[in-house]
Formats: sequence, C-alpha cells, structure tokens
Amino acid sequence: MRWERLFDDLTAAFDAADADALEAEVAERIRSELAATSLEDRLRGAIGMRVACGVRGAGRVAGVVRQVGQGWLVVDEPVSSTTIVATSAVVGVWQLPVVARSAAGCGPAVAGLGLGHVLRVLARDRTPLSIALVDGSGFTGTVDRVGADYADIAEHPLDVLRRRDTVTMTRTLAFAAVAVLRPIR
Repeated sequence: MRWERLFDDLTAAFDAADADALEAEVAERIRSELAATSLEDRLRGAIGMRVACGVRGAGRVAGVVRQVGQGWLVVDEPVSSTTIVATSAVVGVWQLPVVARSAAGCGPAVAGLGLGHVLRVLARDRTPLSIALVDGSGFTGTVDRVGADYADIAEHPLDVLRRRDTVTMTRTLAFAAVAVLRPIR
C-alpha cells in the first residue's frame, strides 16, 4: 500500500512537471509568434473591421480597413471615403483586434505591394489627391512620376484637369514624408 502511494505521488509529480513544461513551451511559442508580428500583420487581421489611427501630421483617421500592403493601408472613412495611410506615419491604432499573424482578406500579392505601387496606380489614373505630410502641412495635386522612394506631384487647381498650363508647382516628395493620401473624386 505504501508503494502504491509512492508510485501515485511520483506519477503525479511527473504529470505536473510535464504540464509545467508544456505550459512554458506554449508561452514561449506565443511570445515568439508575437515578436514576429508587425503592425501591418495586425492591421491585416482587422480587414473589414472599424479602427481609428493616430497619424503623424494628419491627426485621426477612422473607418473600415479595406486593404493593407507593405507600408500602407486603405481605410474607408465615412466622410471622405477612401483614405490611404502610410503605416510609417501611424503612431497608434485604437480598436485593433488582437490576432495572431494574419493576412486575412489579403493575398501575398497585395501584402507585398509597397506605397510606390499605390502611387503608380494613382499616377496612371490621373487621380487628383489631397496630400497630408508628416510635418502637418498639406496640399493638393496629381501624381506625375514615381521613383523608388519618391514621387513628383503636380500642384494645380482641383476644379480643372491637370494640364501643363494649369500646373502651379511640382513637388518631389520622399515616401517617408507622406502621411495620408485622399483621392478627390
């Protein structure tokens, strides 16, 4: 009878040690997964959900996350419609769900596209934009050319199409200076 109790105690001790080791391994794997999760990964997990972002130079941008790429996200705001936010300008996000690394609703093709790709699409479509910069300044214009890390923006009155004789100035912007792009329709 004493031997049975001894074996029961040893078995219980081994089971407890195994459970502790398993719990420690799970906790370490969770910490490791979290360490490999970027803000863009978290934002991909929020596609289709409403969030609010604090954006350096542009203030608060709130709405439903539609797409997330490398260095940008698209938020549908109730008032101004589509807003493109440079993730490098994001200082905080409210109402962001806690999810593991995710590309929900966003295939690897979109996830790998950078801000330059978005600007090239806007240039191709000749979309007039309201542009907010991280220093708090802003202006309107149309993207003319896009380089590896910069874009040339032609400033012109928005009530007329971008034509050579309507351009008042051309600015070359570093991608790092861009906070928010709002297409004007």
